[in-house]
Amino acid sequence: MNYGDIRPIDVANGPGVRVSLFVSGCTHCCEGCFNPETWDFQYGKPFGPEQETEILKHLSKPYIKGLSLLGGEPFHPKNQQAVLELVEKVRAAYPQKDIWCYTGYLFEELAAGRVGEQSRALLEELDVLVDGPFVLAQKSLSLRFRGSENQRLIQVAPSLERGEVVLWDEKE
Repeated sequence: MNYGDIRPIDVANGPGVRVSLFVSGCTHCCEGCFNPETWDFQYGKPFGPEQETEILKHLSKPYIKGLSLLGGEPFHPKNQQAVLELVEKVRAAYPQKDIWCYTGYLFEELAAGRVGEQSRALLEELDVLVDGPFVLAQKSLSLRFRGSENQRLIQVAPSLERGEVVLWDEKE
């Protein structure tokens, strides 16, 4: 897997101060995407142990609330294994920090394991999933932590437990 950027301080992609990883590679190619350079799987640099260590170091700071995964597409089958390995290490090192992930896939597809071999396992490691493709016609600058009205902010654990989508409370 390649990545486009690691942001040690990000306040736009989830609540609080966060560390964000922008993975490379996306086949959704949404019109109006804010990050189209990351559609290319070869964009950026290879992601490996050095980058994992860097992310874990940034997350060690007490003012960091959690990790956000964006892209590109973290859930693309070509990216799932590397992303899953990272989130498992983050969970082990910082169980009190939350993990958000942005994806063009729908929660239901991921929960059913229909998007690659690791989609369900990766989903189970997340706290909040922002799902659905960006739809330019539904773009709104007033939305919190998402770009278009079709996208949902989903609490993953309660949603998996109940078998229905439980939305994240935007007042948090």
